[in-house]
Amino acid sequence: MSKVGEAPILIPSGVTVEKAGVELVVAGAKGELKLTLHPNISVEIIDGKVVVSRKNNEKSNMALHGLMRSLINNMIKGVTDGWSKNLELVGVGFRAQTSGDQQAGASGTQLTLVIGFSHPVEIVAPEGIKFEVVDNTKITVSGIDKYLVGQVAANIRKIKPPDVYKGKGIRYEGEYVRKKAGKAGKVGAGAVTK
Repeated sequence: MSKVGEAPILIPSGVTVEKAGVELVVAGAKGELKLTLHPNISVEIIDGKVVVSRKNNEKSNMALHGLMRSLINNMIKGVTDGWSKNLELVGVGFRAQTSGDQQAGASGTQLTLVIGFSHPVEIVAPEGIKFEVVDNTKITVSGIDKYLVGQVAANIRKIKPPDVYKGKGIRYEGEYVRKKAGKAGKVGAGAVTK
């Protein structure tokens, strides 16, 4: 029994959930999301709640049951509140800027990173994603699709992941970077010790 899948999802006011064939459409104040349903999972809208059920108790269907319920819940949260991921630039001279960035806190659909390469790196946001830069070193990726927000943030981090020796690079906000000790000088013949 999937404890996650069995829990009904309450539909908040201002959100509409409609089933159109094999597709589920969730619309709210921030936008609209669609999800193709698996044939072994059924979704019903009863009394302002979304109820997810499965056809049988096969192991794969039990896993899909909880997954589909989580995806629908994330869609409902996305169209009401939205999702965001925060990144930090750590390094001397590292900075970020959005297109048309004249003042702090401006947002845009194109992000320019200066992160120690011979050229600035430009990233165009996919549809539904917005970039926001604060203090030239803090980037917020926001949107209504949780998967897309996480994937875009991971792609930005992958451009220059944190260095293991100095910690320079792009990291998630609050991420702990475990640093390696550098090479120690060899003590032996000819070495000066104090």
